[in-house]
Amino acid sequence: MILFPAIDLKEGACVRLVKGDMAQATVFNTDPGDQAGQFAKAGCQWIHVVDLDGAFAGRPANRSAVEAILAATALPVQLGGGIRDIATIEGWLSAGVRRVILGTAAVRNPALVKDACRLFPGQVAVGIDARKGFVAVEGWAETSELQAVDLARLFEDAGVAAIIYTDIDRDGTLSGVNVEATVALSEAVCIPVIASGGVGSIDDLKALKAANAPGLAGVITGRALYDGRIDLAEALALLAA
Repeated sequence: MILFPAIDLKEGACVRLVKGDMAQATVFNTDPGDQAGQFAKAGCQWIHVVDLDGAFAGRPANRSAVEAILAATALPVQLGGGIRDIATIEGWLSAGVRRVILGTAAVRNPALVKDACRLFPGQVAVGIDARKGFVAVEGWAETSELQAVDLARLFEDAGVAAIIYTDIDRDGTLSGVNVEATVALSEAVCIPVIASGGVGSIDDLKALKAANAPGLAGVITGRALYDGRIDLAEALALLAA
């Protein structure tokens, strides 16, 4: 299982939100490239990056910060936020992003996901952000009537590299990852699932590991790392074992 340290970008800085609320942003590092370098030095395999401003604007809004991350490390980067068309996908992949994450676009325009998977095999993930089981879009500002599992099943045969599943009500709260819902999703589809939202301690990582779900490919953690609640070296060793 891969640990994905998170770098969430707001106005060029590394921040963490609470339940996706832009008004509840805590700045942890004003230099995204430096933060990426720290994660690389610690032995991480990937970096998870979200353009928060882009998610609300519907277009990339932190390009220079993302470019700084790409320049600072050779680690593969998966990026989400404001990616809504083929041109933007192609632009980010050409810039060095290893994998793009489509969230709102996956709900509004499922055909885009399928086209992107065909054009860029292995480089497209779907972000499913759920509030009480229903998918949220537009930077989590709106909740749809579509259930998370139903959305995931739409892309079963599309060639999606991974699904990033986030429980919004837990994101940034350190209240514990939703193991039950994440495992259930991983068992409902054949697409690898990455857990996200609520990781607060090493015990959450142990719980995910203990679930022993073959479809569970990784976990994203942010605030718990920045707050020092999780020792990165210990977490990497646990998930690699």
